[in-house]
Amino acid sequence: MERRGYELISKVNREVKIKVIPGHFATKHSHVNYCVDMTDVKSKLSAAKAAAKTLADRFSSTPVDTLITLDRMKMVGAFMADCLAHSHINLNQDIAVITPEITNGKMVLRDNFLPFIKGKRVLLLTASATTGKDVRSVVEGIKYYGGEAVGVATVFGGAFECGAPVAKIFGLEDIPDYASHGVADCPMCRAGVKVDAVVNSYGYSKII
Repeated sequence: MERRGYELISKVNREVKIKVIPGHFATKHSHVNYCVDMTDVKSKLSAAKAAAKTLADRFSSTPVDTLITLDRMKMVGAFMADCLAHSHINLNQDIAVITPEITNGKMVLRDNFLPFIKGKRVLLLTASATTGKDVRSVVEGIKYYGGEAVGVATVFGGAFECGAPVAKIFGLEDIPDYASHGVADCPMCRAGVKVDAVVNSYGYSKII
């Protein structure tokens, strides 16, 4: 399966690269025809720093108190917070970086995390956001807990609205034939094409 993969290089920062594998993949929400592998961005120092700087540059004029990370993006989030803390508007700001619990698709904050959200300007960082379903849920959660969602940053994203500015490094224009379908409507399933792997934020597990 990996032999089918190819590399995408960011047009904005050539140090940011992701791997794209065509096939038939099952996610928690849908079936997709590409697996977008961000292992290097999430795991390697240089790749994480490059992605963080690229996204932070998009919010250099945005006041930020707290950065919420999803999809195992905490290392990128820490570097991003450091970049933002050196921007003029956030100069020397001690930006918090937290990863809340997600239960049944909803963000849950324990009492010890509440001070980082209530009355704070919050930036959301996620690895992938194609439909915007999870992003909208977290943005609603930020508002519920008394915070202000000032932006959403994602490595790979689709076209969606969530009530806050969205910045992405790669988009659907980089994978023009990318498609996502509900399980019941998946054309590959209807054609009898077997699922290659189950995909989540940790990576993919092949189905033999």
